[in-house]
Formats: sequence, structure tokens, C-alpha cells
Amino acid sequence: MKIWILRDYSRCVGCRLCEIECSLRHEGLVWPAASRIRIYESVFGFPIPYTCVQCDDYPCVASCPTKALSVAESGAVLVDESSCILCGSCINACPGRIPRIVEGKRAVIICDLCGGNPVCVEACESAGFNALRLVRKPGGEVVKAYLRNPVKASEDLARKLCVF
Repeated sequence: MKIWILRDYSRCVGCRLCEIECSLRHEGLVWPAASRIRIYESVFGFPIPYTCVQCDDYPCVASCPTKALSVAESGAVLVDESSCILCGSCINACPGRIPRIVEGKRAVIICDLCGGNPVCVEACESAGFNALRLVRKPGGEVVKAYLRNPVKASEDLARKLCVF
């Protein structure tokens, strides 16, 4: 079953528990810069959670010259760290520019859905915010709508809620 993380921007409070839990899971320490989910807040008070949406056509995977990226059964993009050469072609191919090169890491980072049980979703649900939910993956355009620029999404949310 293919899954993805549905984000309800209006419920995110910017606590960053998702970033903390993600970095703990993948890095073994609190390192928000290496989190596979990021919180952007271009308008104070309007945080936007931002992560891979597992595009139907996986342009990041197709662009990798060393085949370091592959797709798991869940739909998550997996990175073979021993094959990644940090060329950045996956970043340039991604419509949301989601994969990232983080100083101190030997390979690009991207959400792997924690093997089907994302800790970011667990943290958000446990805190009672429910801004992140794990759902079955719908088709193409619905998912790609979440690849909007997070700065613009924060501004749009603020306008929608009549802040400015």
C-alpha cells in the first residue's frame, strides 16, 4: 500500500516536535537541520510542515545518475548512501526541491516514511495537534498541490485567516 503524509497547515503550531523526532530516528540525536520534515514560517504564527509527497513519476529517482535513489513498496524514496555522490540532480529534478544536502551527511536526505510508520506523524498526533496524518496515497495532482513553495504557503494561510 502506498502512503503519504497529509498536512493540515491550519493545525500546525510550529512546535517542531516532528523535526526533533525525525532527527532522533534517523540521526540518533536532535539535529533539526537533518530532519526529513521541515517547518517553514515566513509569516510569524503560520508554520508550514514540508516534506516529500512521493510524486507519482518520481523525478528525483529518475534523475539520479548513480541510481542511489529507489522507491519502496510504501512509495517512499530510499537513498543508498554508498551510491550517492551528492551531485544535487535529485534536488533540481524535484518540483518541491525537497531532497537536501546537509553538511555532515554523506548522502542526500529525503523522507523515507520511517518504513511505513513516520515518527513525525506519531509525535504530532501524540501532542494532539493532528497537523500530520498518515493516509493512503491519492492520485497525482492532489499530492503535487502540497509541493507549493512553503514560504508562499505560509503567506497564503495568513491571508486566508485574515491576518494581513
